[in-house]
Amino acid sequence: MRAGLFGNESGEMEAWVYPLKIFRGFHLTFHVDGRALPAESLARTLIVHPESATLIYAGDNFSVRETFFVPVHEPGAMILLDVETEQPLEIEAGFVGDFQLEWPAALGGTFLNWDESQHAFVFGEERKKFYAMAGSPSASSARLAYQTNYSSDNENSLRLGVTSKGRASKIIVLAASTQGLADAQANYQRLATSYPDLLRDSAQYYRDYLNRTLNLTLPDSQLQQAYDWSRISTIQGLVTNPDLGTGLVAGYRTSGTSQRPGFAWFFGRDSFWTSFALNSIGDFATSRTALEFIAKFQRDDGKIPHEISQGASFVDWFKDYPYGYASADATPLYIIATNDYVSRSGDLDFARQKWDSLWKAYQFLRSTYDPQNFPQNFGFGHGWVEGGPLLPVKTEFYQSGLGLEALRALANLAKLTGKDDVSKDLQAAFDRQKPAFNRAFWSPEKKAFAFALDRQNRRVDELSVLTTVPMWFGVTDEDKSESTIQQLADADHQTDWGMRIISNRSPSYNGSGYHFGSVWPLFTGWAAVGEYRYHQPLPAYTNLRSNALLALDGSLGHVTEVLSGDYYQPLSTSSPHQIWSAAMVVTPILRGMLGLETDAHSHAVTFAPHVPAEWRSFSVDNLRVGSTTIAFNYQRAPGLLTLEVKRSGSDCTFDFYPAFSPRTDVASVELNGRSLPFHVAATASDQHVAIRFPLTQTTSTLRIRLKNDFGVSVSNVLPALGSASQRLRVLSETWNPARTQLTLSLSGLAGKTYELSIWNPSQIVSLEGGRLIKNVDQATLVVSFPPANPESYVHQNVVLNFAGSK
Repeated sequence: MRAGLFGNESGEMEAWVYPLKIFRGFHLTFHVDGRALPAESLARTLIVHPESATLIYAGDNFSVRETFFVPVHEPGAMILLDVETEQPLEIEAGFVGDFQLEWPAALGGTFLNWDESQHAFVFGEERKKFYAMAGSPSASSARLAYQTNYSSDNENSLRLGVTSKGRASKIIVLAASTQGLADAQANYQRLATSYPDLLRDSAQYYRDYLNRTLNLTLPDSQLQQAYDWSRISTIQGLVTNPDLGTGLVAGYRTSGTSQRPGFAWFFGRDSFWTSFALNSIGDFATSRTALEFIAKFQRDDGKIPHEISQGASFVDWFKDYPYGYASADATPLYIIATNDYVSRSGDLDFARQKWDSLWKAYQFLRSTYDPQNFPQNFGFGHGWVEGGPLLPVKTEFYQSGLGLEALRALANLAKLTGKDDVSKDLQAAFDRQKPAFNRAFWSPEKKAFAFALDRQNRRVDELSVLTTVPMWFGVTDEDKSESTIQQLADADHQTDWGMRIISNRSPSYNGSGYHFGSVWPLFTGWAAVGEYRYHQPLPAYTNLRSNALLALDGSLGHVTEVLSGDYYQPLSTSSPHQIWSAAMVVTPILRGMLGLETDAHSHAVTFAPHVPAEWRSFSVDNLRVGSTTIAFNYQRAPGLLTLEVKRSGSDCTFDFYPAFSPRTDVASVELNGRSLPFHVAATASDQHVAIRFPLTQTTSTLRIRLKNDFGVSVSNVLPALGSASQRLRVLSETWNPARTQLTLSLSGLAGKTYELSIWNPSQIVSLEGGRLIKNVDQATLVVSFPPANPESYVHQNVVLNFAGSK
């Protein structure tokens, strides 16, 4: 929360104690047998824990483990070096001094000295306010950067003492302060003498965080690992700036010779999109902190800030720079995120405290309306798209969808705070606007929602993944949503690693275009939640898993900011640890695939899962509903689904809406051995059994007996780094009225063969367009695409025929 070490797998690193950059280009040199060996040439293994990262270097007869550790709450960091050698070895640590404030502020004149009594370098500036120290109890032979008329060297270094033979440990300590040298020295001494305790406490902090937030036990080990790491990665976005306070930053990346460490400053919309994940896992305290931080900087007219640099207190950030209120979408998102937090946490006091702020935000939103009551971007701030060939537009579908959902969100907050008349007026406005919104942006020619309306009020019929944001909130018509999703699921939009912002067939597309071609995990998460909401689980799961696998690749445990639209690789400017990208692993799992919704005020939980057909079991633990904590275990076998729910705390209502194939017959539902009423709600691609029951007992067991249960699933993996997409796309599942025939519309590479999983395949009597390899209750559907243009995606249907009628 106070500092960061950013580097790469070679061991090169830069150090920050917010808002100060201390140095860059940190690296090790091993002096052994008369040679100076650069450590990066000997880097062998990287091990990552939530609290630390360890690089293992190995030579012919020595090994060094370098552990980078940043305590959770301290203004500094430490590097532990564990040495094992058969001959004398000395480690030299070098770096380039770069003592400055984070962009766009600056310190002016700075200096760097060696303090022999402290065994440390001292960084300072002429006003004697900002200081940092970097050193080691065993340090000696310090070398300072210099510049003369005849030669120069910009590197500083220190040596850590010779290890003759055997094992030894060395430590390098970094600390800083914005309150003078004495405070920096106190911080340095505390860190130097408390390393073991701080490392243990930080490891325990992350263990406790995982234990106190929502836990899952999933049959997919990679998805499980990604979910757990993404919870950690998200909370690591919480940063304390000594002048501004505590909030969520956007992400981290090395700054090199600049003073911009990725997006390690505070963003409005990043905080709000991340808060949905925090609320889903029950981390309401961090969500509230993030909301309060952004709200502090609300403009007098109600507009919510876009970004706040960590150097903002040293410059006139909001007047002299154009970034503070650059976006218009942060304002409706503030209202939506506050409603989400209050509804799930039950924190009515927060809603009351923030009502004036929320109302001001709404008034600003209203001031941007056009004659059709759509919130505009042009002249008020950008929506999602900040630049490039997709602009200019008057209003994005994305922005207008957020404005619509903000009406509903504020109506609910008004109701919760006793403002019934205001609530009714806002809800009525939502009800009037929703049909107009769906009409205005619908393209009958494209059979999809348009990207935007231009300044002449004409549709901009560019199909974009941004259209899934209004779907996330359920403000779009179902038939229109399904048609749009089916087009977005094709290979021109969906890559093996996520969703392009626009089709690669568009004249505006460029695979490296930040806002006109690249793949953002944020987009992929939006798409997954929207696809699940409108009962399209196969493309949804592909998107969900694409994001999840990113957490296990690249910067281990983290999800990158943005990737190429053409090849599986992050853009060269991407922040490897982007906070809302990690949140888009968490939210699609919980709100999308599992359909978990909670309402602390009505004391109700909704569980509407669309889980892969081959999943036999999974469990959810530590789901918070007000003062109640719930855990449940889901078990599925041929002909039977069992849900065991355990409750601690007061009673609550449980709504269970599991998804089944349209062929499936529900024979009976029993709760604790007694028959329970239910009804079935059908959609075009599935059906949901709707069951409501009170959790009045400590343990409740629900059993659903089924006939003709059936399912199709597809799983994806990431390609080799630098590769183009090659995985199968499932565009739609279409059943005939009698439910005796299923048509799968697929897209795959010409000449390539793919496999899908079939649950309960004995019902299939014939198929066209593929072949079936059957097991007992599961089968593999093998689909081969005919040769055509090499490396091109082509469409093919597979038709499954079933015996009899439903």
